[in-house]
Amino acid sequence: MRIGMLTEGGFPSASGEAGLWCDRLVRGLPQHEFDVYTLSRGAREETAAPELPAHVRLARSAALWAPADDGVSLGRRARRSFAEHFATLVRAVSCDGDGFADGLHGLAGLARDHGGLPAALRSEVALRALESACRAPGAHRALQAVTVPDLLETADRVERALRPLSLDWYEDDGLASADLCHAASGGPAALAGLLAKRFCGVPLLVTEYGVHLRGRYLEGREDGLSAPVRALLGGFHRLLAREIYAMADMITPGNTHARRWQEQCGADRSRLRTVYPGMAADGFAAVGESGDSQDPDAHGDGRTLVWVGRVEPAKDLVGLLHAFAAVREEEPGARLRLFTAPARDEESAGHLAHCRALAAQLFPDEAADAHAVGDSPVSFEEIGGPDAPEPADAYAAGSVVVLSSVVEGFPLSLVEAMFCGRATVSTDVGAVVEVIGGTGLVVPPRNPRALADACLALLRDPERRARLGAAARARALELFTVEQNLAAFRGIYLELISRSPVRRPAEAVDADGGPVPFAHPAEAQVAGRLSGAAHIPSWAAEAAFVPLAGADGPETATEVPR
Repeated sequence: MRIGMLTEGGFPSASGEAGLWCDRLVRGLPQHEFDVYTLSRGAREETAAPELPAHVRLARSAALWAPADDGVSLGRRARRSFAEHFATLVRAVSCDGDGFADGLHGLAGLARDHGGLPAALRSEVALRALESACRAPGAHRALQAVTVPDLLETADRVERALRPLSLDWYEDDGLASADLCHAASGGPAALAGLLAKRFCGVPLLVTEYGVHLRGRYLEGREDGLSAPVRALLGGFHRLLAREIYAMADMITPGNTHARRWQEQCGADRSRLRTVYPGMAADGFAAVGESGDSQDPDAHGDGRTLVWVGRVEPAKDLVGLLHAFAAVREEEPGARLRLFTAPARDEESAGHLAHCRALAAQLFPDEAADAHAVGDSPVSFEEIGGPDAPEPADAYAAGSVVVLSSVVEGFPLSLVEAMFCGRATVSTDVGAVVEVIGGTGLVVPPRNPRALADACLALLRDPERRARLGAAARARALELFTVEQNLAAFRGIYLELISRSPVRRPAEAVDADGGPVPFAHPAEAQVAGRLSGAAHIPSWAAEAAFVPLAGADGPETATEVPR
């Protein structure tokens, strides 16, 4: 089976959990051929050249970050067609009404037949259509204050989101030859799969471990976009997600939190199937197996709380420090070890400095060195460097792992703690409750007092810690390993192919549209080596000497190929 893997900023060139998941999936299913198509979001991804496994037939990429121009200028009739289709699309966006799909597929057909779409989407015709949609009756109230810079910003971002319409990925040697398109996210990556289904009839599978639409909403606020631009882009991505969900043959959310988003955007429940992301458990096996002991001391330092993650406001380290101050009032021997990933930018570094300063303010009479682990109740230790501790060592350093986030998708650090057999205290955000499943304590977010009480309950009860840690490890090994993820997608691929109509190439179809006999061999490829012989095709292996009864004598052996 040939799979067209569609990613945005992920495998094979980019790092991060999405890229890591794609890499594990592709390498874990060597019985299939993969064609990898990547929409890159930065120059660094364009220059990366990773080594790909042998069953990856090709890897192609297109840039979303750079301006695009195919050098084509639309003629008068094509310009008129573009204006009609684009006006239909943006009217639906401004009023959250019907017509988005008609406009989108009209633009796709125009790009396929004529080209010139990138320039047209940045043209004065497009800007006028946007402005007219913003002034139309029934338009969103925020659009009444739209300005020319707002229109220019919106046109630029919409053109980048629609970049897949202008790509040459849908030819016979591209996605048209795939048996299945698997989009590793929503948005532009899934849009490429949507076009492959429309133009070539290729089934579409969409996987979302982080909901693309939610990310676009947050991105608009983080980028400081004006209210009219946020309203236009929010409406565009919402309707795009609705169309993708409506046309996908199957959608696999990574958790019920993502599933609820998809259902709210119109996804059919019958085509939704939750598949948890697979994580490698091998690196945590030693810590987890040592924690299988009934000895409470085997579950880490009974006085130490551990936190592992990236330093950013959404992780609410400020609330955790205040909660730990309450813990110290009742348990003076308690300690908090914060294992942080290296700061990615100035904002992360600044937030880390703020947390260090807060720790020094909350514990003024303690050891002054915030990096020390000895007598200081709070330590900041970096992981991920050449001389830094491994993640498994971080979880082994304490008996209770804390997650204090106010915003969270799928809590990867929580699953790692479960692999290590650690009891956990978490805030009720994202997919936390679904992941924990009763094997840890969960408290409301932004509630330091509740967080402190839960931590104290586990610090004072070693038997309960051991019991919860063992249950957590068993749950993680059952649900969240790479093996279960691969098994799920192996079955889904076969199911979708079995439900899809046969697509025959032109040379395999006669003048009446029927199949040409023997146009394809019975077996195109035999994996491995046959016992006792090499390089024997399956049809030859099935040929036999069939005994035939002679008319006047004993049976003779005649070679009859089947």
